[in-house]
Amino acid sequence: MLQSVNLRDYMLINPIKVRAEDNLMDAMKVIIDNKISGVCVVDADANLVGILSELDCLRAVLGAVYNRSNVGVVSDHMSHDNLIVAHPNEDIVNVAQDMLMKSKRRRPVVENGKLIGQITCRQLLSAVMKFSN
Repeated sequence: MLQSVNLRDYMLINPIKVRAEDNLMDAMKVIIDNKISGVCVVDADANLVGILSELDCLRAVLGAVYNRSNVGVVSDHMSHDNLIVAHPNEDIVNVAQDMLMKSKRRRPVVENGKLIGQITCRQLLSAVMKFSN
């Protein structure tokens, strides 16, 4: 079945990302247009500052409807505390197990403080398919 391999071999390189100061509606369009469940949020220097999921967006939209207000910017709704990241040389099996334990669909991959990729459930499933043949 799945062998131990570096995360670098399966991560998405240059994942779709948005900036913290982007309008949330624009970020939602990015998520919808790219058919993804969330995006990494970076600053001008490509440092990871948060993660924005579909659920974060839905929560923001419903809150705005309820409060009759604007949805605001990404930084108002993204997860930013205690972000769990991976290093590109981590073992893919260990990362997959941790993602399952924490019920997370994606894990940003950071090297030297910079976002360089992302691993998602889809990449993990692709790895399993490759090694099951």
